[in-house]
Amino acid sequence: MSISNREATFATVTRRVLLGAAAATVLVAGLGFTGPALAQQPTIPIIVKDTTSFYWQIVLAGARAAGRDLGVNVPELGAQSEADINGQISILENAVSGAPAAVVISPTEFQALGRPIDEAAKSVKIIGIDSAADSQSFTSFLTTDNVQGGRVAADGLAAAITEKYGAAEGEVALITALPGVGSLDQRAQGFKEQLAAKYPGLKLISDKVADGQATTGLNITTDLLTANPNLRGIFASNLIMAQGAGQAIAENKVADTVKLIGFDSDDKLVKFLSDGVIAGLVVQDPFRMGYDGIKTALAASKGETVETFVDTGANLVTKANMGDEKIAALLNPKLD
Repeated sequence: MSISNREATFATVTRRVLLGAAAATVLVAGLGFTGPALAQQPTIPIIVKDTTSFYWQIVLAGARAAGRDLGVNVPELGAQSEADINGQISILENAVSGAPAAVVISPTEFQALGRPIDEAAKSVKIIGIDSAADSQSFTSFLTTDNVQGGRVAADGLAAAITEKYGAAEGEVALITALPGVGSLDQRAQGFKEQLAAKYPGLKLISDKVADGQATTGLNITTDLLTANPNLRGIFASNLIMAQGAGQAIAENKVADTVKLIGFDSDDKLVKFLSDGVIAGLVVQDPFRMGYDGIKTALAASKGETVETFVDTGANLVTKANMGDEKIAALLNPKLD
């Protein structure tokens, strides 16, 4: 259902309630809501970067669960890819025009989303999740501490190289999925800072920025392997880049000599991990991010005090600990 159709449906239901049809029952297709008049429930849209990827599906599953538990109507909105900046701006503007109780958003790009979020926050509470924007208007921001996530990746890469070579020494590389994305820039920052502070024997010889496509990650990694025969490790800082880099490691049969740390997980990356293609994955808790995003937005819409910043955590997953109960829950979240 389009935004305009949703708004029309909402307006129709509201008129019924005002006319005394308090017991009216409605079904809003695509929003997963059936029950008493919609006006009795607050509406909190969640706007994500990409509705198609496994990571964002987990975020949306968390938001849906919060909607069920808390009695909130949660429209799920998002672009077709993380690179669709203008699309997300339009989605945000349309969502705000519907006068929701609050809005939860993960900005696609730091600079471009700053002013639109400032404008939106003039009329509604804005809760940020996952990635930052150039704005001071968030009522609350829930995310992985991505700088710390980069440090965790550096520690994991150093440990894998040490296990193979006896010391945290040699050439390593960094692959970032897209330029100008707050969370990715922070992961790169943490990774580089940790190398400098704790692992002076690890030399960062290449810092590549891609275009968000797995095939580009594959090609970058293949080129790195060809041009740098002494390469010992790679950090691919998001799911899509880790998929491409993992494919290149597998195709070139260098998993024993080149250690790869990825960020986030899906079935493909978990298989790479269990097969030894990937040395480790830094895994967030996207379900909690979606759930607590809606919970925080609801509280803020009621005027309750909420935390300005919430760290939802990051964990290093290896073949050795992937069967642990806590880790298994992160790798295999419920999507219903």
